[in-house]
Amino acid sequence: MQKKMCFIISGCAGKIKWFCAPFKFSILFAFLLFAFSACKQNPLKVDISNSKKDIETVRFDHELFSVDTTNLQNSITALSNKYPDFFNLFTYKIIRIGGFENEHFFDYLALFLEDTLIINVKQTVDKEFADFDITAKELNKAFKYFQYHFPEKELPTIYAYVSGFNQSIVTAENLIGISLDKYLGRDCTYYKQLNHTPEYKITNMYKEKIPSDVAYAWGITEFGSDDKAVTLLDHMIYQGKMMYFVDALLPDEEDSVKIGYTANQIKWCRNNEAQMWNQLIEQKMLYSNKRMDIIRYTNPSPSTSGFPLESPGRAGVWLGWQIVRKYMTRFPEITLDSLMKEKNYQQILNDSEYFPE
Repeated sequence: MQKKMCFIISGCAGKIKWFCAPFKFSILFAFLLFAFSACKQNPLKVDISNSKKDIETVRFDHELFSVDTTNLQNSITALSNKYPDFFNLFTYKIIRIGGFENEHFFDYLALFLEDTLIINVKQTVDKEFADFDITAKELNKAFKYFQYHFPEKELPTIYAYVSGFNQSIVTAENLIGISLDKYLGRDCTYYKQLNHTPEYKITNMYKEKIPSDVAYAWGITEFGSDDKAVTLLDHMIYQGKMMYFVDALLPDEEDSVKIGYTANQIKWCRNNEAQMWNQLIEQKMLYSNKRMDIIRYTNPSPSTSGFPLESPGRAGVWLGWQIVRKYMTRFPEITLDSLMKEKNYQQILNDSEYFPE
């Protein structure tokens, strides 16, 4: 069986060249590699059996679309009193119709609830998430891992809703919102009709992506952006820490799901890890503080500008993730809490002894 392995070579001008060469894959080697991998234990698979707290999950969409529209003001007031924190977030930030002080508030809300597209989307959500318990159990398990690593922190309440294709995940103090209409599946016809939604984003709009998106968003919420992250390297390792946070909450999840790549894109990154790293070094990109350099290596996109077209977007984040993983492997005594508080990104790189070959 023929496979392809990608290499880089340094030419006379010192430029990196990418190419593919065929090689034979040994069945025996594959078996031994699999056996070795099976014996390795994931250090993040900690014992969460003693965790007694469960997160609360609210199907806000069910409650909102069940209100008595003939007595909308009283029904909505009751719903607001039941979920005051999330209700205001939903009306102000998600569907953006303001609050009770807006004289047209109930008119706008009635338009939202009676809109034909929204009603059809709600019906599609009801079918796709008829058994939301599966997702709720995955989220509950993820936050049991969170409790293990951060026993002093409060757990959020999770609200699921229909947003009219607004933000996928929103967070605030002690709450997380999930727009279910942003996770209807890659083949959902609505997404094709939304001209502003590129294909590489649609690839990740399926319900199995919810737990990793929630974990990542909660990591950002808990540990915030870092104004000390100035260079590309800083941003890569900062994002790598967030991805390691996702590792810790979802130790059983596939890497491709966690970072939002296809299986082939993950394979490409693994095959070309050394090439990407060497290119960043040779082009003196690691310590660039130019905004556009940071964006092109860390922001979502169809591919990473500067790397081959086969590369996935955010390849710099993937590299930062591998650096943090190497660092935590070398120092297993470092807690997740300590890692998330560490902001000396150069020291993380140095101590990791990261050097892909």
